[in-house]
Amino acid sequence: MATFTGNHSDRFDAAVSRRFVLKAGFAGLGAVALGGLTACGAGDASGSGAVEASKKLTVAASPAPHAEILNSFAASKLKEEGIELVVKEYTDYILPNKDTTSGSVDANYFQHINYLENYNKENGTDLISVGSIHYEPMAVYAGKSSDLAAIADGATIAVPNDPTNEGRALLLLQDQGLITLKDPTNLEATPNDIAENPHGIVFQELEAAAVPRALESVDFAVINGNYAIEAGYHVKDALVHEETGSTTVEQYANIVCTTPEKEEDENIQALVKVLQSDDFKAYLEESYGQDVLPAF
Repeated sequence: MATFTGNHSDRFDAAVSRRFVLKAGFAGLGAVALGGLTACGAGDASGSGAVEASKKLTVAASPAPHAEILNSFAASKLKEEGIELVVKEYTDYILPNKDTTSGSVDANYFQHINYLENYNKENGTDLISVGSIHYEPMAVYAGKSSDLAAIADGATIAVPNDPTNEGRALLLLQDQGLITLKDPTNLEATPNDIAENPHGIVFQELEAAAVPRALESVDFAVINGNYAIEAGYHVKDALVHEETGSTTVEQYANIVCTTPEKEEDENIQALVKVLQSDDFKAYLEESYGQDVLPAF
C-alpha cells in the first residue's frame, strides 16, 4: 500500500482532486450511455415505432356479428400482415358514424349501404363504403302469436323505427300479403305509407336494438339480423325471412365504411380483402349458417 508523505492540506487537495476525476469520469460515461439510449429512442420513434403506429387499425362495430367477426376472424389474418386490429364496440347506430367522421376510429363495420346513404343525407356527411361484406336476413319472429298466416285483426307488430330498417320491415310484411304500400318499392316507407291494412295491424315503432326485448309483449316482431343474433334468435327459427335476391344484397349488404380521405388506406384495404375472401365465406357458413350470408 502506498504511503502519502505530504502535509494534511496536500493530502486533502489530492483526495478532492481524485474524487473530482472519478466523478467526472463516471459523469462522462453516464452522458455517453444516456446519449446512446436517446439515440436508440430517436431511432425507434422514426423507425419501428412509426411503423407500429401506421399498422394499427381501429374499427367501430356493433357487438354481433360484426365485432365477433373482427375479433375471431379478421384480427388474426391482419396480424399476419403486421396490422394490429383494435375493435371498439357500439350498441347504437349513430355514434359509430360520428366517430368515423371525427377520426376517433379509422372505419366502421355495422351498417348497410342504404342506412349509410340516409345517414349522410340527414347529417350532411360524406362517409363512403369501401366494400360490401355480408348481409343478415331480416325476419319475423313469433311473440304472443305464432301463426302469421292466421294473424288476428288488430294484432301488434314491433318494427324498427329508423327510416331504412322500418321500410325494410314493411316490405317484408308486404311480401307476406299482410299490407300493401302506396309505393310497393319504397325502401323508406313508414306506417303512414300503407295503402291497405286489412287486418288493422298496429305497429309498435321502436329503436332497432329494443325490438327483440319487446317480443313477449307484442304478437310478432320484425328484427334486424344483428340484434336477433345478440338476443339468441336465428333465421331458422323465424316465421318468415327475407329471401336471397339482388335487392336484399344490393340495398342491405353490410359494409366497411370510412371517410373519403381514407378510401385508399392500406390497412383498411387489407381488412376489406380479408373480409371478401373464400376463407371468410367458409367462416360465415361454419359460424352463422343462414344468419349471416356473404354479400360478394
